[in-house]
Amino acid sequence: MGQTATALLEHRAKAAELSKGTSGNAIYALIERVIAERALTGRILDYGAGVGYFTRRLLALERFHSISAADIMGAPRDLSGKVEWIEQDLNLSLPGRDGTFDVVVAPEVIEHLENPRFVLRDIFRLLRPGGSAIVTTPNNESWRSLIALLVRGHFTEFGDSHYPAHITALLRKDLSRIFQEASFPAPDFYFTNSGGIPGRPLVKWQQISLGLLKGRRFSDNILAIADKPARP
Repeated sequence: MGQTATALLEHRAKAAELSKGTSGNAIYALIERVIAERALTGRILDYGAGVGYFTRRLLALERFHSISAADIMGAPRDLSGKVEWIEQDLNLSLPGRDGTFDVVVAPEVIEHLENPRFVLRDIFRLLRPGGSAIVTTPNNESWRSLIALLVRGHFTEFGDSHYPAHITALLRKDLSRIFQEASFPAPDFYFTNSGGIPGRPLVKWQQISLGLLKGRRFSDNILAIADKPARP
């Protein structure tokens, strides 16, 4: 590996460390709800597992007979022997495992990676026919994010404080195009229904509205899901 490639890998690893390798409980809860609603089972890959927080939640669900996790970060010690951990820069193709998984879930990962189209193509390859791809990312169509764009010139989660961890901002239109370019059908979208108000992100729209304000404009994160077409 040349010096340039080494420096790039070090940069990506540092960006992963800055992200702290975790996401919010509202995101994880939404993924778990979608998994339950769609009765997803079988073999699952936690794509971009970070420090393994959601991997541990998947173990606790006890609904998947095989759990794998992939991340540029090394395997947490407590998960050794419980899951298959693949230490891999996800800007590169995950080797082998074509058609291996029934579910690939990527919680808050795609915004960290350089080529979202590559990501969905690789996830498509990893899924068996009929398997499900679940991707979550910051919702850049919320009032909070749109106001930040107007006032600061960038979406909420893509300012200097989130760089270089967050590098790829996506809208629903982008996600629809990316899924379909990767040969998935158009994805279904869900929202966390948990969103901070502009300027005071720790105060949630849902708190001040007694739960009435929900959906696209009042959620900090979005989930997209689509199934790989089954063979004819």
